[in-house]
Amino acid sequence: MRNRRQHRGFSLTEVLLAVGTLAVGMIFISGTFLTGIHFSTISTERTIAAVVADEAFAKVRIYGIDLTDPNLAASRQTRFESVSLIPDVEFAYPSTRTSAEKHYYWSALCRPVYSDPDNRLVQVTIFISRKVGSSTMYPGGLVRPVPVQVGISGAIGNRILTITGDIQCINDGYTIIENGTGNIYRVVERGADPAHPEQITLAQDKLWQGGDSVWVIPPPIGGGRYPCIGIYQKVIRF
Repeated sequence: MRNRRQHRGFSLTEVLLAVGTLAVGMIFISGTFLTGIHFSTISTERTIAAVVADEAFAKVRIYGIDLTDPNLAASRQTRFESVSLIPDVEFAYPSTRTSAEKHYYWSALCRPVYSDPDNRLVQVTIFISRKVGSSTMYPGGLVRPVPVQVGISGAIGNRILTITGDIQCINDGYTIIENGTGNIYRVVERGADPAHPEQITLAQDKLWQGGDSVWVIPPPIGGGRYPCIGIYQKVIRF
């Protein structure tokens, strides 16, 4: 009897308590890992976006812009490929020749800073986007993410706008570019009022200054993750 008491093991209750405590701890630890992976992915993509943007601005300078093109106007944005002879392959990153699928693409909008034709300053806005899947398609039958123009009307308190175009092009967390000035705005939420799914709410860091349309990178056809990972803007002399 004395020897049996000395070698007594854990009871079933003690084992269950230990396993339960371990399970709760693992749940918190796994949640921390998922959060860490999420922020690590965001950090990596932002680093890549900065590198792609530097290359994109360099290509914009190399290929140049036809300043006499009638599509260019100080009052509106114009897609870079419509005023330049740049080939489509130059929009992929990395730009080196490889058999691997390209996962990142850039696109650009251009707007002369002044209407004076002798002034060669042009505002260039670069969009950096990811593409997931070789069969993914975008509005207009495009194989890469390209900004589209969406109509906007009215402003409630300089923060709530009404979409007059395709409301599926703009969703929560998207970034939009005002057509006339190139001002950059961040969308906090679309359809805050269920009765008005066409209304979007802008972040408080920048109030709406007017305009009838915006440019935005739309989601893939059929839905999916927001492709745009960064927007950069410079004024370049051509």
